[in-house]
Amino acid sequence: MARLRLLYFASLREATGIDGEAVDSAAPDLAGLYEEVAARHGLRWPREHLRVAVDGAFARWSDAPREGSEVAFIPPVSGG
Repeated sequence: MARLRLLYFASLREATGIDGEAVDSAAPDLAGLYEEVAARHGLRWPREHLRVAVDGAFARWSDAPREGSEVAFIPPVSGG
């Protein structure tokens, strides 16, 4: 079990209604962590459309969460 700080940006922040939260997770990888979060908040974005970062650096979905890390889920951003 790892204690993590999750951050949500752009449309994910709008969908969850929060910009971040602390969670305990036993997910074996960041993909599993996102599945837990998506189920809890009813998120509909497939992870293939998102980026994930750990402690300020882009990570792979297959990376394991590390105790005390800050994990950011980042949706595609459009600008004008």
